[in-house]
Amino acid sequence: MKNIFMILKKFTIPIIVTICLLILQAQLDLSLPDYTANIINIGIQEKGIEYAYPEVVRKNILDEVIEISNDKDFIKEQYELKDDKYYLKDLDKENKQLLEEKIINDFMFVMMINSNNEQIKNALNIDSDLATFYGLLPLEQKLAMKDKFNESFNSLDETMFRQMATEMVKNEYQSNGFDIDKLQINYIVSNGIKMICLALLLMTCAILVGFLASRIATKFSYLLREKIVSKVMNFSSKEFNLFSLASLITRSTNDVQQIQMILVMFLRIIIFAPILGFGALFKVLGNQMNWVLALAIGLIMLIMIFLFIFAMPKFRLIQKLVDKLNLVTRERLTGIPVIRAFGTVKVEEKRFENVNNDLAKTLQFCDRVMGIMMPTMTFIMNGVSILIIWVGASQIDAGTVQIGTIMAFITYSIQVIMSFLMISMVSIMLPRSFISFKRVAEVLDKENSILENENPQEFKNNDGTVEFKNVSFAYPDADGEVLSDISFKAKKGTTTAIIGSTGSGKSTLINLIPRFFDVTKGSILVDGCDIKDLDIHALRDKIGYVPQKGNLFFGTIKSNVLFGQDESNDKLLHEACDVAQASDFISKLPNNYNYAVSQGGTNVSGGQRQRLSIARAIAKRPEIYIFDDSFSALDFKTDANLRKALREYTKDATILIVAQRISTVLNADQIIVLDSGRVVGIGTHQELFKKCEVYKEIVLSQLKESELNA
Repeated sequence: MKNIFMILKKFTIPIIVTICLLILQAQLDLSLPDYTANIINIGIQEKGIEYAYPEVVRKNILDEVIEISNDKDFIKEQYELKDDKYYLKDLDKENKQLLEEKIINDFMFVMMINSNNEQIKNALNIDSDLATFYGLLPLEQKLAMKDKFNESFNSLDETMFRQMATEMVKNEYQSNGFDIDKLQINYIVSNGIKMICLALLLMTCAILVGFLASRIATKFSYLLREKIVSKVMNFSSKEFNLFSLASLITRSTNDVQQIQMILVMFLRIIIFAPILGFGALFKVLGNQMNWVLALAIGLIMLIMIFLFIFAMPKFRLIQKLVDKLNLVTRERLTGIPVIRAFGTVKVEEKRFENVNNDLAKTLQFCDRVMGIMMPTMTFIMNGVSILIIWVGASQIDAGTVQIGTIMAFITYSIQVIMSFLMISMVSIMLPRSFISFKRVAEVLDKENSILENENPQEFKNNDGTVEFKNVSFAYPDADGEVLSDISFKAKKGTTTAIIGSTGSGKSTLINLIPRFFDVTKGSILVDGCDIKDLDIHALRDKIGYVPQKGNLFFGTIKSNVLFGQDESNDKLLHEACDVAQASDFISKLPNNYNYAVSQGGTNVSGGQRQRLSIARAIAKRPEIYIFDDSFSALDFKTDANLRKALREYTKDATILIVAQRISTVLNADQIIVLDSGRVVGIGTHQELFKKCEVYKEIVLSQLKESELNA
């Protein structure tokens, strides 16, 4: 998995920026309910009076407050006297809160005395004006009177007490000629503007997070697919045998898409949800209605446990079923001619239907689970809101809590529930993505059995000589060797043919030269150098390889023949097609060399495909030609003409031919006869026919002695 993390490491800075934006987004999201609560509690209910003390107060009122206060100096320092009124200095939030804490009781007491409060008069049995009576008292009695006042109000809820204090502040403002309605409107408007600005900033953060998350995930998946394709292109046949073609396609497409999706969700949900959820929980800590939130979280946890038990195994199964469906689909499409020829269309349709049904049922189950989860979570959220309103209504009626506080609590509760909902949704999808993660990592972390030499040698000469020295080879995990102690030398300007019965190891031997596999024992030399010591690209650049199955690529005849070459070189194109005996049939095709070739070359015949594959190798103009049974689909006349033209064109190159037809190898400079992976004869046709029984049997199985003597 280190390869995947190495790719992800390239996005460290954008990821850090995204996380910072998510933290800011969560902070903004969490601050909005407080503003809503303040607009309702302070702006509407308390007429815009934010603190329980006046910012402008009559001199006599504040002098009386200072006289009985325990914090005379502190209070006096916060105000400055102008025109027989005290004006509050410019304080920070911390000092404002501290001032409210120190002045609220004394200010309420003085205001109630000056307003001739009936409750205090009745408590003290005073019939005269309360302010006049209070003014005649010595300081000790005033302090005793204040302490009695404080005792009588200690039983009040803090919220109700603060509301009474703000009412006193409002009365003081009215006494100073302030327009309370304007004060209220100004407070609501200023907080509303702040909310709009926060909402716009929140929206900007969300857009930036979405943009960055999408860009990071898209670029990451692009690099990941590129890395997979690059890795697969460098696989040897050993690694290809470990992964099916359908699985490799799924891993580089569907699995990468799953990883891309979970990366987006990680950057947008997995990080954001816990920050928002825990932030909202912190905001409501200590609230009397926390039990409602605890009940909701408990219900969500039960749903998540249910999903983990019943849905997780199904999500883990999906990717395997997708692999299986791809495999069956590919087999059906590539094998259509055989299926039709054997009349097994219904059988194959049934086979596909079974696999398709398995995947469909699994996906349906997962979709139903997800479909049930959303309404359930919505029901829980709405139920919590109703329960909070029901419980909060009685508390509002008792004066122990304000309406805005209840609304904020509802918002925070929904944020907590939504966070758990997002986490539960992601947690269900994580196993499928983690499986995709592992499947991609299996490909990227797979060590190639064909290793590049860190300090490759240069070719000692450039004559195209190929030499096998005591070469043995066994396939991975095979019981025995496919090739044993093979030794021969193919020189420049000569043709070496390899022949033998089916399964004798002919193609395996040829595939060792371009290092599709590495020899188990011995060594292969090209131009005097062991191929393991050479740069693989430089080695393969010397070789023109024509496989058994002529494989063409989607494009045109021109793009296929000049594969990897300069496509503007029409001279080379015509020359290669002439030698490969392909020019005749190309001239009869629409658009000639620009004729559109379908994937795999299915819109041309087998013989035409082979000739185009041979032309592709010729156009490369290599020093070594390898033809792996590349003439089998040609008729005898075309085969003879092609080999004649090829002999003249490649007279300075080394040619190795694997063939089944005796007619193809008759004129070879040397013929190597393989039997069960061993060399049983090397020589010309005449020499081998006389002294090699295996070769003689092969010859006589194809030609009559009269044809040989002809």
